[in-house]
Amino acid sequence: MTESEPTSFDDEEFAFLRHVRFGELPPPVRPDERVELTETDPRRDRSDTAANDDQWHLRLGPGG
Repeated sequence: MTESEPTSFDDEEFAFLRHVRFGELPPPVRPDERVELTETDPRRDRSDTAANDDQWHLRLGPGG
């Protein structure tokens, strides 16, 4: 194999690389342990000075 050819890994090698990079993953959350979250704090992504969505979009422009 030359340097210009991409390296291909199998699933086991990818699992090893993930473990090296991220370490041991926590156990998955069981369905009976899950809770529904409710947003109680004011939105952090918008300023209080923007009274409505139109003002917010005018400040940030399209896609903002």
